[in-house]
Amino acid sequence: MLMFKEMQKGLSQIIKKRISVSRKRQITIPIEFFNSIGIDKEVDCYIQNNAIVIRPVHENIGEFDEQILADLISQGLSGQELLARFKQVRHQIRPTVENMLNEAHLAAEGKALFSTYEDVFGTEKK
Repeated sequence: MLMFKEMQKGLSQIIKKRISVSRKRQITIPIEFFNSIGIDKEVDCYIQNNAIVIRPVHENIGEFDEQILADLISQGLSGQELLARFKQVRHQIRPTVENMLNEAHLAAEGKALFSTYEDVFGTEKK
């Protein structure tokens, strides 16, 4: 038994809780689960290995902001035109990434061709 506990220390802790499902197929996420993974306003829900996986959505697209702005400024945009176009391009990031992930799943299953990093972003100029 002691050996099993020592082996468990190296693994991620699994916390299990049984919850009921309403007649409308709704569940309530236990508060300790909700708080521990940082759920805010939205979650992504998908099926993986015959299990439902719920992950918090973190709108962390700020890393693309500088690239978007640099590109739009290089196109000569400024002022309100820059702001409007920035908002438009920024809202396209999530659907684009979701599409890329779907394509990656299909490629992993051998149902579609795959793209390399260079295919998507080109080669990096140094």
